[in-house]
Amino acid sequence: MNLDPRTVSVAEYPHWLRAVGTGFLRASAGVPGEEEVALHLARTDLDRVQGVFEAGRCVATFRSFAQELTVVGGAKVPADAITAVTVTPTHRRRGLLGRMMAADLAAAKERGDVVASLIAAEYPIYGRYGFGPATWTTKWEIDVPRAGLDPRRAVPSEADGGRIELVDGADVRKLGPGLHSRVAARQHGMVSRDERWWQRNTGMGVPALETWTEPFYAIYRSPDGEADGLIIYRADDRWGDGKQPLNTATVSGMIAATPAAERALWEFVCSIDWITTVRSGHRAPDDLLPLLLPDPRAARVATRADWLWLRVLDVPRALEARTYAIDSALVLEVRDATGLAGGRFLLEVSPSGASCVPTTRDADITLDLAELGALCLGDGSPVRLAALGRLDEHRAGAAATADLVFRAPRRAWCPDVF
Repeated sequence: MNLDPRTVSVAEYPHWLRAVGTGFLRASAGVPGEEEVALHLARTDLDRVQGVFEAGRCVATFRSFAQELTVVGGAKVPADAITAVTVTPTHRRRGLLGRMMAADLAAAKERGDVVASLIAAEYPIYGRYGFGPATWTTKWEIDVPRAGLDPRRAVPSEADGGRIELVDGADVRKLGPGLHSRVAARQHGMVSRDERWWQRNTGMGVPALETWTEPFYAIYRSPDGEADGLIIYRADDRWGDGKQPLNTATVSGMIAATPAAERALWEFVCSIDWITTVRSGHRAPDDLLPLLLPDPRAARVATRADWLWLRVLDVPRALEARTYAIDSALVLEVRDATGLAGGRFLLEVSPSGASCVPTTRDADITLDLAELGALCLGDGSPVRLAALGRLDEHRAGAAATADLVFRAPRRAWCPDVF
Protein backbone atom coordinates (compact mmCIF):
# COMPACT_ATOMS: atom_id res chain seq x y z
CA MET A 1 0.00 0.00 0.00
CA ASN A 2 1.39 3.42 -1.00
CA LEU A 3 1.78 5.60 2.10
CA ASP A 4 3.69 8.48 0.53
CA PRO A 5 2.83 12.00 1.77
CA ARG A 6 1.26 14.32 -0.77
CA THR A 7 -0.25 17.78 -1.02
CA VAL A 8 -3.90 17.71 0.03
CA SER A 9 -6.60 18.68 -2.46
CA VAL A 10 -9.75 20.68 -1.74
CA ALA A 11 -11.82 17.49 -1.96
CA GLU A 12 -9.51 15.69 0.51
CA TYR A 13 -9.30 18.58 2.97
CA PRO A 14 -12.41 17.66 5.07
CA HIS A 15 -10.94 14.18 5.62
CA TRP A 16 -7.61 15.79 6.53
CA LEU A 17 -9.39 17.92 9.16
CA ARG A 18 -11.03 14.85 10.64
CA ALA A 19 -7.59 13.20 10.92
CA VAL A 20 -6.25 16.27 12.75
CA GLY A 21 -9.13 15.95 15.21
CA THR A 22 -8.39 12.25 15.67
CA GLY A 23 -4.70 12.92 16.27
CA PHE A 24 -5.40 15.53 18.94
CA LEU A 25 -8.09 13.38 20.60
CA ARG A 26 -10.93 15.74 19.81
CA ALA A 27 -14.36 14.14 19.82
CA SER A 28 -15.93 14.31 16.38
CA ALA A 29 -18.93 12.75 14.70
CA GLY A 30 -17.05 12.49 11.44
CA VAL A 31 -16.03 14.65 8.52
CA PRO A 32 -16.61 18.40 9.24
CA GLY A 33 -19.44 20.16 7.43
CA GLU A 34 -19.10 22.63 4.58
CA GLU A 35 -19.28 25.75 6.76
CA GLU A 36 -16.52 24.60 9.10
CA VAL A 37 -14.35 23.47 6.19
CA ALA A 38 -14.78 26.86 4.52
CA LEU A 39 -13.65 28.64 7.72
CA HIS A 40 -10.48 26.56 7.84
CA LEU A 41 -9.79 26.93 4.14
CA ALA A 42 -10.02 30.72 4.40
CA ARG A 43 -6.88 30.77 6.56
CA THR A 44 -5.00 27.85 4.98
CA ASP A 45 -2.55 27.64 2.09
CA LEU A 46 -3.27 24.18 0.67
CA ASP A 47 0.10 24.16 -1.09
CA ARG A 48 1.63 23.77 2.38
CA VAL A 49 -0.77 21.08 3.65
CA GLN A 50 0.46 17.47 3.50
CA GLY A 51 -1.42 14.27 4.17
CA VAL A 52 -1.01 10.51 3.93
CA PHE A 53 -4.01 8.51 2.74
CA GLU A 54 -4.87 4.83 2.89
CA ALA A 55 -8.04 3.44 1.32
CA GLY A 56 -9.48 6.95 1.14
CA ARG A 57 -8.87 7.77 4.82
CA CYS A 58 -6.32 10.36 5.93
CA VAL A 59 -3.90 8.76 8.41
CA ALA A 60 -1.26 11.51 8.85
CA THR A 61 -1.36 15.31 8.69
CA PHE A 62 1.12 18.18 8.48
CA ARG A 63 0.76 21.90 7.76
CA SER A 64 3.05 24.92 7.67
CA PHE A 65 2.56 28.63 7.12
CA ALA A 66 4.59 31.82 6.78
CA GLN A 67 5.68 33.48 10.00
CA GLU A 68 8.14 36.12 11.21
CA LEU A 69 10.26 35.54 14.32
CA THR A 70 11.81 38.33 16.39
CA VAL A 71 15.45 37.62 17.25
CA VAL A 72 17.67 39.21 19.89
CA GLY A 73 17.87 42.94 19.14
CA GLY A 74 14.46 43.21 17.48
CA ALA A 75 15.13 42.15 13.89
CA LYS A 76 12.66 39.76 12.26
CA VAL A 77 13.52 36.69 10.19
CA PRO A 78 11.22 34.58 7.98
CA ALA A 79 10.16 31.34 9.61
CA ASP A 80 8.44 28.17 8.48
CA ALA A 81 5.79 27.66 11.18
CA ILE A 82 4.75 24.02 11.53
CA THR A 83 1.44 22.92 13.00
CA ALA A 84 -1.31 20.24 12.85
CA VAL A 85 1.23 17.40 12.92
CA THR A 86 -0.48 14.06 13.57
CA VAL A 87 -0.15 10.38 12.78
CA THR A 88 -3.20 8.20 13.37
CA PRO A 89 -2.52 5.61 16.13
CA THR A 90 -2.95 2.75 13.65
CA HIS A 91 -0.10 4.04 11.47
CA ARG A 92 2.66 4.97 13.90
CA ARG A 93 6.27 3.84 13.51
CA ARG A 94 6.16 3.84 9.70
CA GLY A 95 8.26 6.94 9.08
CA LEU A 96 5.32 9.09 7.96
CA LEU A 97 6.24 12.10 10.09
CA GLY A 98 9.86 11.93 8.98
CA ARG A 99 8.91 12.04 5.32
CA MET A 100 6.45 14.90 5.76
CA MET A 101 8.99 16.85 7.82
CA ALA A 102 11.75 16.31 5.26
CA ALA A 103 9.56 17.57 2.42
CA ASP A 104 8.47 20.65 4.35
CA LEU A 105 11.97 21.61 5.54
CA ALA A 106 13.40 21.22 2.05
CA ALA A 107 10.67 23.51 0.68
CA ALA A 108 11.30 26.03 3.47
CA LYS A 109 15.01 26.04 2.72
CA GLU A 110 14.25 26.61 -0.96
CA ARG A 111 11.94 29.53 -0.09
CA GLY A 112 14.69 31.17 1.93
CA ASP A 113 13.23 30.74 5.40
CA VAL A 114 15.87 31.23 8.09
CA VAL A 115 14.32 28.91 10.70
CA ALA A 116 11.45 26.49 11.16
CA SER A 117 9.33 26.83 14.30
CA LEU A 118 6.77 24.78 16.20
CA ILE A 119 5.18 24.25 19.61
CA ALA A 120 6.02 20.68 20.62
CA ALA A 121 3.12 18.69 22.04
CA GLU A 122 5.60 16.00 23.15
CA TYR A 123 9.20 16.74 24.12
CA PRO A 124 11.11 13.76 22.65
CA ILE A 125 9.80 13.95 19.07
CA TYR A 126 11.41 16.92 17.37
CA GLY A 127 15.04 16.90 18.48
CA ARG A 128 15.79 14.22 15.91
CA TYR A 129 14.71 16.63 13.16
CA GLY A 130 17.09 19.35 14.36
CA PHE A 131 14.68 21.33 16.57
CA GLY A 132 15.69 22.64 19.98
CA PRO A 133 13.65 24.41 22.70
CA ALA A 134 14.42 28.11 22.17
CA THR A 135 11.89 29.62 24.59
CA TRP A 136 10.28 28.46 27.82
CA THR A 137 7.00 29.39 29.42
CA THR A 138 5.86 29.87 32.99
CA LYS A 139 2.32 30.11 34.33
CA TRP A 140 1.64 31.66 37.70
CA GLU A 141 -1.39 31.28 39.95
CA ILE A 142 -1.88 34.29 42.20
CA ASP A 143 -3.57 34.08 45.59
CA VAL A 144 -5.08 37.57 45.41
CA PRO A 145 -5.91 38.06 49.14
CA ARG A 146 -2.32 37.13 50.03
CA ALA A 147 -0.76 39.37 47.36
CA GLY A 148 -0.92 42.44 49.63
CA LEU A 149 -2.45 44.85 47.13
CA ASP A 150 -4.50 47.68 48.63
CA PRO A 151 -8.11 47.09 47.48
CA ARG A 152 -8.88 50.78 48.05
CA ARG A 153 -6.12 51.99 45.74
CA ALA A 154 -7.11 53.27 42.31
CA VAL A 155 -5.67 51.35 39.36
CA PRO A 156 -3.70 52.84 37.76
CA SER A 157 -2.56 55.18 40.54
CA GLU A 158 -3.13 58.90 40.28
CA ALA A 159 0.64 59.38 40.07
CA ASP A 160 0.80 57.19 36.97
CA GLY A 161 -1.62 59.33 35.00
CA GLY A 162 -2.72 56.49 32.75
CA ARG A 163 -6.10 54.84 32.59
CA ILE A 164 -7.65 51.44 31.89
CA GLU A 165 -10.60 50.97 29.57
CA LEU A 166 -12.77 47.91 29.06
CA VAL A 167 -13.20 47.48 25.30
CA ASP A 168 -14.74 44.96 22.91
CA GLY A 169 -13.36 42.69 20.20
CA ALA A 170 -13.68 45.32 17.48
CA ASP A 171 -11.45 47.67 19.49
CA VAL A 172 -8.89 44.90 19.98
CA ARG A 173 -8.81 44.20 16.24
CA LYS A 174 -8.14 47.89 15.67
CA LEU A 175 -5.60 48.57 18.41
CA GLY A 176 -4.02 45.16 18.92
CA PRO A 177 -1.85 44.80 15.79
CA GLY A 178 -0.01 48.09 16.32
CA LEU A 179 0.57 47.35 20.00
CA HIS A 180 1.79 43.85 19.21
CA SER A 181 4.27 45.22 16.65
CA ARG A 182 5.69 47.60 19.27
CA VAL A 183 6.10 44.82 21.83
CA ALA A 184 7.57 42.35 19.31
CA ALA A 185 10.16 44.93 18.25
CA ARG A 186 11.83 44.60 21.65
CA GLN A 187 10.92 41.07 22.77
CA HIS A 188 12.86 38.30 21.07
CA GLY A 189 11.02 35.03 20.67
CA MET A 190 7.72 36.62 19.66
CA VAL A 191 6.13 35.58 16.36
CA SER A 192 3.96 37.51 13.93
CA ARG A 193 0.17 37.71 14.09
CA ASP A 194 -1.76 38.31 10.89
CA GLU A 195 -5.26 39.77 10.54
CA ARG A 196 -6.82 36.31 10.75
CA TRP A 197 -5.14 35.77 14.12
CA TRP A 198 -6.80 38.87 15.54
CA GLN A 199 -10.15 37.91 14.07
CA ARG A 200 -10.10 34.36 15.35
CA ASN A 201 -8.91 35.39 18.83
CA THR A 202 -11.73 37.89 19.17
CA GLY A 203 -14.46 35.44 18.20
CA MET A 204 -14.67 35.93 14.42
CA GLY A 205 -14.54 32.84 12.24
CA VAL A 206 -14.40 30.30 15.06
CA PRO A 207 -15.32 26.80 13.76
CA ALA A 208 -18.59 25.39 15.05
CA LEU A 209 -16.89 22.50 16.85
CA GLU A 210 -14.80 24.91 18.94
CA THR A 211 -16.66 26.50 21.83
CA TRP A 212 -16.17 30.26 22.06
CA THR A 213 -16.79 32.20 25.25
CA GLU A 214 -16.41 35.95 24.88
CA PRO A 215 -13.66 37.21 27.22
CA PHE A 216 -13.13 40.58 28.84
CA TYR A 217 -10.67 42.93 27.11
CA ALA A 218 -8.92 45.78 28.93
CA ILE A 219 -6.62 48.37 27.38
CA TYR A 220 -4.10 50.47 29.31
CA ARG A 221 -3.66 53.98 27.94
CA SER A 222 -0.65 56.06 28.86
CA PRO A 223 -1.10 59.69 30.01
CA ASP A 224 -0.84 60.80 26.36
CA GLY A 225 -3.64 58.41 25.32
CA GLU A 226 -1.45 55.77 23.63
CA ALA A 227 -2.65 52.15 23.92
CA ASP A 228 0.38 50.66 25.70
CA GLY A 229 -1.07 47.42 27.02
CA LEU A 230 -3.78 44.81 26.49
CA ILE A 231 -5.06 42.07 28.77
CA ILE A 232 -7.63 39.42 27.84
CA TYR A 233 -9.24 37.36 30.58
CA ARG A 234 -12.23 35.22 31.46
CA ALA A 235 -13.81 34.69 34.87
CA ASP A 236 -15.74 31.82 36.39
CA ASP A 237 -18.66 32.04 38.85
CA ARG A 238 -17.83 30.16 42.03
CA TRP A 239 -18.94 30.91 45.56
CA GLY A 240 -18.14 29.25 48.85
CA ASP A 241 -20.09 28.87 52.06
CA GLY A 242 -21.25 32.05 53.73
CA LYS A 243 -21.57 33.80 50.35
CA GLN A 244 -17.80 34.09 50.04
CA PRO A 245 -16.56 34.68 46.45
CA LEU A 246 -14.03 32.16 45.13
CA ASN A 247 -13.85 33.32 41.54
CA THR A 248 -10.85 32.85 39.26
CA ALA A 249 -9.76 35.18 36.47
CA THR A 250 -7.84 33.29 33.79
CA VAL A 251 -5.69 35.47 31.56
CA SER A 252 -5.43 34.22 27.98
CA GLY A 253 -3.16 37.00 26.81
CA MET A 254 -1.33 40.08 28.05
CA ILE A 255 1.12 42.26 26.16
CA ALA A 256 2.56 45.56 27.36
CA ALA A 257 4.87 48.04 25.66
CA THR A 258 5.98 49.67 28.93
CA PRO A 259 6.60 48.56 32.53
CA ALA A 260 3.91 51.02 33.65
CA ALA A 261 1.35 49.30 31.43
CA GLU A 262 2.43 45.87 32.65
CA ARG A 263 2.13 46.85 36.31
CA ALA A 264 -1.22 48.57 35.83
CA LEU A 265 -2.83 45.65 33.99
CA TRP A 266 -1.75 43.05 36.55
CA GLU A 267 -2.89 45.25 39.42
CA PHE A 268 -6.18 45.81 37.60
CA VAL A 269 -7.01 42.13 37.12
CA CYS A 270 -6.00 41.42 40.74
CA SER A 271 -8.31 44.18 41.99
CA ILE A 272 -11.56 43.03 40.37
CA ASP A 273 -14.31 42.42 42.91
CA TRP A 274 -14.97 38.73 43.71
CA ILE A 275 -11.71 37.57 42.07
CA THR A 276 -9.65 35.60 44.59
CA THR A 277 -7.34 33.78 42.16
CA VAL A 278 -5.65 34.97 38.98
CA ARG A 279 -4.07 32.56 36.52
CA SER A 280 -1.51 34.35 34.42
CA GLY A 281 -1.46 32.36 31.18
CA HIS A 282 1.83 31.89 29.31
CA ARG A 283 4.54 34.26 30.52
CA ALA A 284 8.30 34.49 30.16
CA PRO A 285 10.28 32.66 32.88
CA ASP A 286 11.75 36.01 33.98
CA ASP A 287 8.44 37.88 33.84
CA LEU A 288 8.09 40.82 36.21
CA LEU A 289 4.75 39.56 37.52
CA PRO A 290 5.70 37.97 40.86
CA LEU A 291 7.89 40.91 41.87
CA LEU A 292 5.17 43.42 41.01
CA LEU A 293 3.20 42.10 43.99
CA PRO A 294 3.86 43.33 47.54
CA ASP A 295 4.14 39.64 48.48
CA PRO A 296 5.70 37.74 45.54
CA ARG A 297 5.07 34.43 47.34
CA ALA A 298 1.41 34.91 46.50
CA ALA A 299 2.33 33.91 42.93
CA ARG A 300 2.79 30.14 42.74
CA VAL A 301 4.43 28.57 39.69
CA ALA A 302 1.76 26.33 38.19
CA THR A 303 3.61 25.40 34.98
CA ARG A 304 7.16 25.66 33.74
CA ALA A 305 7.86 24.03 30.39
CA ASP A 306 9.52 24.29 27.01
CA TRP A 307 7.54 26.29 24.47
CA LEU A 308 8.77 27.52 21.07
CA TRP A 309 11.16 25.12 19.33
CA LEU A 310 13.44 26.26 16.49
CA ARG A 311 15.22 24.44 13.68
CA VAL A 312 17.85 26.60 11.98
CA LEU A 313 17.74 26.39 8.18
CA ASP A 314 20.40 29.02 7.41
CA VAL A 315 23.12 29.30 10.06
CA PRO A 316 24.82 32.49 8.79
CA ARG A 317 21.56 34.42 8.38
CA ALA A 318 20.21 33.24 11.73
CA LEU A 319 23.32 34.31 13.64
CA GLU A 320 23.93 37.53 11.71
CA ALA A 321 20.36 38.75 12.21
CA ARG A 322 20.62 39.08 16.00
CA THR A 323 22.66 41.50 18.11
CA TYR A 324 25.53 40.77 20.52
CA ALA A 325 26.84 42.59 23.57
CA ILE A 326 30.57 41.79 23.32
CA ASP A 327 33.44 41.59 20.85
CA SER A 328 34.40 37.97 20.24
CA ALA A 329 35.00 35.26 17.65
CA LEU A 330 34.12 31.55 17.64
CA VAL A 331 34.42 28.72 15.16
CA LEU A 332 31.29 26.57 15.32
CA GLU A 333 31.06 23.05 13.90
CA VAL A 334 27.33 22.50 13.36
CA ARG A 335 26.18 18.95 12.70
CA ASP A 336 23.04 18.44 10.60
CA ALA A 337 22.29 14.89 9.46
CA THR A 338 20.02 16.17 6.68
CA GLY A 339 22.70 18.34 5.11
CA LEU A 340 20.37 21.36 4.98
CA ALA A 341 22.26 23.66 7.32
CA GLY A 342 25.36 22.03 8.78
CA GLY A 343 28.98 23.05 8.37
CA ARG A 344 31.85 24.88 10.03
CA PHE A 345 31.39 28.62 10.52
CA LEU A 346 33.46 31.53 11.79
CA LEU A 347 31.21 33.73 13.90
CA GLU A 348 32.64 37.19 14.62
CA VAL A 349 30.49 39.47 16.75
CA SER A 350 30.52 42.95 18.24
CA PRO A 351 27.89 45.42 19.48
CA SER A 352 27.94 46.97 15.99
CA GLY A 353 27.14 43.77 14.08
CA ALA A 354 28.03 40.17 13.28
CA SER A 355 29.56 38.09 10.50
CA CYS A 356 29.10 34.34 10.08
CA VAL A 357 30.89 32.65 7.16
CA PRO A 358 32.03 29.14 6.26
CA THR A 359 35.61 28.42 7.34
CA THR A 360 38.27 25.71 7.37
CA ARG A 361 39.72 26.81 10.73
CA ASP A 362 39.75 24.35 13.60
CA ALA A 363 36.48 24.32 15.51
CA ASP A 364 36.21 25.82 18.99
CA ILE A 365 32.99 23.97 19.76
CA THR A 366 30.90 21.29 18.03
CA LEU A 367 27.17 20.96 18.50
CA ASP A 368 24.17 19.48 16.76
CA LEU A 369 21.66 21.72 15.02
CA ALA A 370 19.08 21.13 17.79
CA GLU A 371 21.47 22.66 20.34
CA LEU A 372 22.04 25.66 18.08
CA GLY A 373 18.27 26.11 17.93
CA ALA A 374 18.20 26.19 21.72
CA LEU A 375 20.97 28.81 21.80
CA CYS A 376 20.18 31.21 18.98
CA LEU A 377 17.63 33.30 20.92
CA GLY A 378 19.97 33.59 23.89
CA ASP A 379 17.98 31.36 26.22
CA GLY A 380 20.29 28.33 26.34
CA SER A 381 23.70 27.97 27.93
CA PRO A 382 26.71 26.45 26.08
CA VAL A 383 28.34 25.74 29.45
CA ARG A 384 25.33 23.70 30.57
CA LEU A 385 25.17 21.93 27.20
CA ALA A 386 28.84 20.96 27.56
CA ALA A 387 28.16 19.61 31.06
CA LEU A 388 25.30 17.56 29.63
CA GLY A 389 27.54 16.12 26.91
CA ARG A 390 25.58 17.84 24.15
CA LEU A 391 28.32 20.27 23.13
CA ASP A 392 31.99 19.43 22.57
CA GLU A 393 34.59 22.00 23.60
CA HIS A 394 37.81 21.81 21.57
CA ARG A 395 39.52 24.85 23.10
CA ALA A 396 39.67 25.45 26.84
CA GLY A 397 37.19 28.14 27.79
CA ALA A 398 35.37 28.09 24.44
CA ALA A 399 32.03 27.12 26.00
CA ALA A 400 32.30 29.96 28.52
CA THR A 401 33.09 32.37 25.69
CA ALA A 402 30.09 31.08 23.74
CA ASP A 403 27.95 31.63 26.83
CA LEU A 404 28.89 35.31 26.83
CA VAL A 405 28.40 35.59 23.06
CA PHE A 406 24.89 34.13 22.95
CA ARG A 407 23.58 35.64 26.19
CA ALA A 408 20.67 38.12 26.01
CA PRO A 409 19.62 40.72 28.63
CA ARG A 410 16.16 39.17 29.06
CA ARG A 411 14.89 35.67 28.40
CA ALA A 412 13.18 34.85 25.13
CA TRP A 413 9.37 34.70 25.21
CA CYS A 414 6.70 33.54 22.79
CA PRO A 415 3.14 34.23 24.01
CA ASP A 416 1.46 32.40 21.13
CA VAL A 417 0.45 28.83 20.38
CA PHE A 418 0.01 27.65 16.80
